[in-house]
Amino acid sequence: MKMVAWMNFKKELEQKTEQMEAVLKQYLPLEEGYAKKVIEAMNYSILAGGKRLRPMLMWETAALFGDAGEMIKPFMAALEMIHNYSLVHDDLPAMDNDEYRRGRKTTHVVYGEGMAVLAGDGLLNYAFETAASAFDMANAPEDYHKIGRAIQVLAGKAGIYGMIGGQCADLNAEEAEGEISEEMLLYIHEHKTAALIQAAMMIGAILTGASDEEIADVEKCAYNIGIAFQIQDDILDVTGSQEVLGKPIGSDEKNHKLTYVSMHGLKESKEQVEELSKEAVSILTSFPKRNLFLEQLVEQLIYREK
Repeated sequence: MKMVAWMNFKKELEQKTEQMEAVLKQYLPLEEGYAKKVIEAMNYSILAGGKRLRPMLMWETAALFGDAGEMIKPFMAALEMIHNYSLVHDDLPAMDNDEYRRGRKTTHVVYGEGMAVLAGDGLLNYAFETAASAFDMANAPEDYHKIGRAIQVLAGKAGIYGMIGGQCADLNAEEAEGEISEEMLLYIHEHKTAALIQAAMMIGAILTGASDEEIADVEKCAYNIGIAFQIQDDILDVTGSQEVLGKPIGSDEKNHKLTYVSMHGLKESKEQVEELSKEAVSILTSFPKRNLFLEQLVEQLIYREK
């Protein structure tokens, strides 16, 4: 990306990230009552910063096909809640046992393990309360169908046939004594990482009335983005620094985790990221309407340094 284009993109990205943050804050629960502590822990985890990638992908994908109106906003917040619940649980001692995320102490370090478990549970449940509030914004009979289908995608991509299934396979891979196949590794990446990116982009398409064929193309595009994103994450765990990433590097090796990099090496991993990225952008440019910011966003996310 040329310097002028990069500076323009960076400025636009900052503005859009602020917009995503504002949408998310609009749907956060109030810290009050006997459940105040768990709500504090929920909000602590979700307000720890981050790229707000998933709600942004949802919003920008919707712009490819039309206007979803206000009913997309509860889904944007809900998906970010689900993403953050998974991070809270991933950081627990029983999982990845990380003490830092995004440059500050993880939820279980600040609030204790039990409260962190509840915070994750709370975010997951509150996500669906939030998504379901979109029904209150429906203006036509077809809106109810779109919202219902979007909730199905959200639940499926977050559940046992989506992200949780990927996390299960990931734990099984760590405990396995034999060599893990590339098929299983890609299953883990597809379900643990790509699934929520698929949910983001598919919901954006669904809520704007995209065709089944277009939704399928978006799902494939998001698969490529998710796999490339995860491989790049694995690359950064080897080549990055704690100062840049905001978390300890080398955690995959420390936890004896199988990654695409440990299986194929850095050179082949970078080549695979390149191939997946080109195909993803090719799909995006195949639709009648172009979204240049979305295309730039995909490239930047895949080739990020943190």
